[in-house]
Amino acid sequence: MKKLNLLLLAFLVVMGVTLQSCDDSDGYSLGDVAVDWATVNVKGAHVYDFTGDRWGQIWPATTDYFWYSPIDGQRVILYFNPLYDNYPEGYDCSVKVLSIKEILTKPIEELTAENEEEFGNDPVDIFEGNMWISGGYLNIIFNQNMPSKVKHLVSLVKNTTITPDQDGYIHLEYRYNTYADTTGYWRNGAVSFNLNSLEITSETKGIKVKINSAKNGEKEVSFDLKETPSPVGLSQMDFSQMEIK
Repeated sequence: MKKLNLLLLAFLVVMGVTLQSCDDSDGYSLGDVAVDWATVNVKGAHVYDFTGDRWGQIWPATTDYFWYSPIDGQRVILYFNPLYDNYPEGYDCSVKVLSIKEILTKPIEELTAENEEEFGNDPVDIFEGNMWISGGYLNIIFNQNMPSKVKHLVSLVKNTTITPDQDGYIHLEYRYNTYADTTGYWRNGAVSFNLNSLEITSETKGIKVKINSAKNGEKEVSFDLKETPSPVGLSQMDFSQMEIK
């Protein structure tokens, strides 16, 4: 019996050490999984990090995505294990990267009389709250009526064919072109537009984006210059089947 008790005690000690090794001094566990919309920053050959909308500067200390080819400025949904708070200077956390889901990332374009037809203006299906500004990008999640052959075109444009209201806002338009190719088969779509080309001054109140809503017709959605973290739950949506460009 004494021998059995000693074996049990030794087992418990080993288990205690093992369990402690799974947790760092700041309370993170290898079982903790976090998710964030983020922007890829390429630092050099095969060297990159992320700027998370919620988590700030993220250092990928280790990764399950060794084959990942980073593109500077690419928007992604990042799944990771927070590892510890002993990270390199200039970072907010160190992580183990579990999964990287790329989001279509585009610049603002200029709409003219010559190219307006290419951008199209088909109705869009966007739920309230599924447009927000974070990370220096306008992020949009929408329902896509899937095409059979041709990828749909999504664009954020400055319309040079009209004179916008002088109300202190930057006026943009979200354009959508289905190329008359829809199937009635609906899936989730997502896109992020880089806003760094906008000339924002101390007098700029915000941004207004005109959309052709399938439910409400043409309307403007207003944003102030304050960034908003991605809405809770949207990071879990599946965008793998979207067909957009």
